[in-house]
Amino acid sequence: MKVSIFSTCVVDLMFPNVGAAMVEVLERFGCETELPDKQICCGQPTYNSGYKEASYATLKNQIDSFEGAEYVVAPAGSCAGMLKEYPEFLKDDPVYGPKAVALAEKTYEFSQFLYRVLGLTDVGATLPAKATYHRSCHMTRILKEREAPFKLLAHVRGLELVPLNHIENCCGFGGTFSVKMPAISEEMVTEKMNDVIDTGAEILISADMGCLMNIGGKFNREGKKIKIMHIAEVLNNAVDLNRVEQPKIVTVS
Repeated sequence: MKVSIFSTCVVDLMFPNVGAAMVEVLERFGCETELPDKQICCGQPTYNSGYKEASYATLKNQIDSFEGAEYVVAPAGSCAGMLKEYPEFLKDDPVYGPKAVALAEKTYEFSQFLYRVLGLTDVGATLPAKATYHRSCHMTRILKEREAPFKLLAHVRGLELVPLNHIENCCGFGGTFSVKMPAISEEMVTEKMNDVIDTGAEILISADMGCLMNIGGKFNREGKKIKIMHIAEVLNNAVDLNRVEQPKIVTVS
């Protein structure tokens, strides 16, 4: 199985360790990975800011970059969700409209791919710690994925996963929202920080580094301690190869 990695801007430029962890997990389960060098931003910041026409070149570049991919896997529900929306954005384009549909159909967020496509729940990871999980907005509302991360984390040996109050609430990042509405964004991330503190967790896990960067930044500014970990890092931690499941491909849609 060949997997093309959509690295995303935040992971590529600021958290390459997350990309490396994702690749190591995928390759451990027999996936052949590649990193198409033509890929750039998914176009979400400009498109969501109202610059739709100016974003089309970026969208088309991404479609061309992954046109030959069997699967496209991203370390962020937000960016994967953007690719899933391409068919609507390009529906009137006779050339790129159908290509956008093809890209959307083979695109997955990382944990979603492990659970929905490879049929995995236990990847052999161990993390003896108390943690809580932040559910990112776009992964929940655009990808409609509410189950995969929890199924995988439930099988991480030693991990005590504490429920997060108001898990449905946004952390306040929202890409350009935090730039355009900083006062509102600050109140939202403050609420999220307090909810995390209330869990008593020492680690905050998510499937989107944008959210983790925002929440972790708030903790840092307030002088409070929290360790942030992307789910790929958790699933690649202290792996026991004797517990690794064999993948069982269950879907391609």
